[in-house]
Amino acid sequence: MISICRLTLTLVASASVLVATPAAAEEQRIISSPNAPAAMGPYSQAVQTGNILWLAGQIAIDPTANQVRHGTTEKETKQAPDNLKAAVEAAGMTMANIVSVTVFLKDLDEFPRINADYATYFPIKPPARAAVQAARLPRDARIEIAAVAVC
Repeated sequence: MISICRLTLTLVASASVLVATPAAAEEQRIISSPNAPAAMGPYSQAVQTGNILWLAGQIAIDPTANQVRHGTTEKETKQAPDNLKAAVEAAGMTMANIVSVTVFLKDLDEFPRINADYATYFPIKPPARAAVQAARLPRDARIEIAAVAVC
């Protein structure tokens, strides 16, 4: 089934920029999975508007123990996407629905080390991706991954 997201275009006169916004705010749905870590603050694991799923950044928290799986970057790279996957599946989607990913790293020099594990989550059509070095991540994690999915 293919769903089409309705968008309205609003002209922001002061900046002369077109902004796409969801047609109806009441379409917003909070997504939560017990298989992903509970939010550590006033945010949701994911929010769906129409056919777009906005996923909060995930670090390597084991959802059963609610503890970060500190270790190597590779070890953390396996847990963070598992947490994203749980939220995506709670929305009725799969990792194949992810179209954009932002990877935040404590040390950008470790970026090549994450690629092998990261690639296993997107074997066919990998999403667009950005990588950014961050001075510090929540709970002193080495990696955080945020994503956007579309059904």
